[in-house]
Amino acid sequence: MITIGQTLAFFAAALSTLLAGYGSAKGVGLAGQTSGGVSTENPEVSSKMMVLQILPGTQGIYGFLIGVIILVNTGALGGELKAVSFYQGLMLVVAVLPVAVVGWLSAINQAKVASAGMLMVGQHPEMSGKAITMTVMVETYAVLALLASFLMVNAVKL
Repeated sequence: MITIGQTLAFFAAALSTLLAGYGSAKGVGLAGQTSGGVSTENPEVSSKMMVLQILPGTQGIYGFLIGVIILVNTGALGGELKAVSFYQGLMLVVAVLPVAVVGWLSAINQAKVASAGMLMVGQHPEMSGKAITMTVMVETYAVLALLASFLMVNAVKL
């Protein structure tokens, strides 16, 4: 029988994957809309648009990674589920909040910066490096959130 703690651990894995994944899906979609419009006006820059569109997708990968780490740590992927107390499960839910919430919000905001960069590159293709740099700056906070969640998830001893 699955305990409340184990259920909370599964919820934590789902939460990190769902929220960060939603943000990335939304972000990649927003950037894709801009990419399509800019590429229609200036087809020569379409390959430069691809990098800018991909960047908001990384947050979903970060959330998925934390979810997989939880599933590995709990034994869910190994076939033998470990005991997880209510408090350990609750700690895992709290531990995923940085990657889940920051991933969700930063992916959408990163897409906005990427879209602005795409507009800039559409008119000045030589500025693609600056557009990528501006977009990557938002990524910094997603990486910090990933690191925080990683450290907290691995601090929960099961």
